[in-house]
Amino acid sequence: MHSEFEHASDQARYRRPAHRAGVELYHASILRHRFEPHTHEAYGLGAITDGVGRFRWHGGEHLAPRATLMLMNPDDIHTGQAETEAGWGYRMAYLDVGLLGELSGEPGWWFDAAVAHDAHSATEVAGLIAGLWHSADGLDFDSRLLLLVQALRRHARMGGPEARADAAMRFAPVLDFMRAHLHETVTLDQLAAVAGLSPFHFLRSFKAQRHATPQQVLMAMRLIQAKRMLALGEPPAGVAAAVGLTDQAHLNRAFACRYGITPGRYQQQLGTRPHRQP
Repeated sequence: MHSEFEHASDQARYRRPAHRAGVELYHASILRHRFEPHTHEAYGLGAITDGVGRFRWHGGEHLAPRATLMLMNPDDIHTGQAETEAGWGYRMAYLDVGLLGELSGEPGWWFDAAVAHDAHSATEVAGLIAGLWHSADGLDFDSRLLLLVQALRRHARMGGPEARADAAMRFAPVLDFMRAHLHETVTLDQLAAVAGLSPFHFLRSFKAQRHATPQQVLMAMRLIQAKRMLALGEPPAGVAAAVGLTDQAHLNRAFACRYGITPGRYQQQLGTRPHRQP
């Protein structure tokens, strides 16, 4: 089943296997839709199958043509849109951090480039994700999942430079504060106080390190939590309130802008849509 974009030419589908937690599959074909800044709590691993995509990542603009790999770290904020009139198509597998560590036997993966120009691996990865999508057997699915991780191993780094870890730790208390107050109004003064900086010093420093404003990061966190709750079958109206959005209409707009699908249709595709009371 396809999502309902503003333009009929844009399509997106999600699937989660019932037997294996920590995996979400995504197929998309996009011509007009522009994804607003968003993030995923999992690794985003996939391949471009058609056209050319453009996205903003780590403060720069990047192009991803057909037969390239897409390699996103958890919490990497990015946008997305078609670069040409022909649009772009891609297949992704989102793997939770713990699951990828178990599959690979090497926790601590990270990617220093979001696009890898490796046509052979991209073709292999696209085929493996298509196979995962259609797999109806748990053992077959898990075996293909291992092959997917192994196909991407050579593009991954282990651990990370000390500077990268230090930068992440600098605003860790701020991010923790955001997560703890998703349902509340959060102010610049509050976040700056947590960081121990003046408000505008904090704003400049945060943007330089995270490549996104505090508001963009907070919204990304709210929608990650919303996505998690929707996958558990929570009613969208209650989800909106729980993550600090004005109402269900606000959730619908924000979710569709960033994930290309409404909350109700997302639940319908996953089979977690709440049953209406008689």
